[in-house]
Amino acid sequence: MNAGKSTSLLQSSYNYRERGMNTLVLTPALDNRHGVGKVTSRIGLETDAKAFTPEHDLLNLVSTAHANNALHCVLVDEAQFLTREQVYQLGEVTDSLDIPVLTYGLRTDFRGEPFEGSKYLLAWSDNLRELKAICHCGAKATMVIRLDESGNPVKEGSQVEIGGNDRYVSLCRRHFKALLT
Repeated sequence: MNAGKSTSLLQSSYNYRERGMNTLVLTPALDNRHGVGKVTSRIGLETDAKAFTPEHDLLNLVSTAHANNALHCVLVDEAQFLTREQVYQLGEVTDSLDIPVLTYGLRTDFRGEPFEGSKYLLAWSDNLRELKAICHCGAKATMVIRLDESGNPVKEGSQVEIGGNDRYVSLCRRHFKALLT
């Protein structure tokens, strides 16, 4: 949270397009904070995207789009919501179709548990680049905590609950642990 992931995705897509290259931006349909099929950054940049669900075969989706209009890059926002199979499919996009895939997402949920998509991206990706967020103490924020309506930390609940700064706060590990004990 708050590391500029969506901004970085939007900038990467813009850089390709500025050079006359085509990109396909994907985003999970469940993230509808700004409308389904939209990638929006906190600083106000946005683009249309193809919304996907866990049932979508992303290799097939990308192959079809590529056949209609040659793609030069696929970019995935909120990649933590990918399934294991979809991470594998995106690997096939790179390996079989020779199209680079850039994914942007969180490593862990509000309990410090890895998301399925993140776990397999961390295991199978060719390259990893971490974008830095800052805890209120100034240290590197590597964790995210969920807040209830009163601003208190939530310790249990569904792994997936869509929200922004109103529901989640980025913290360093030390402050994350202090709030969960």
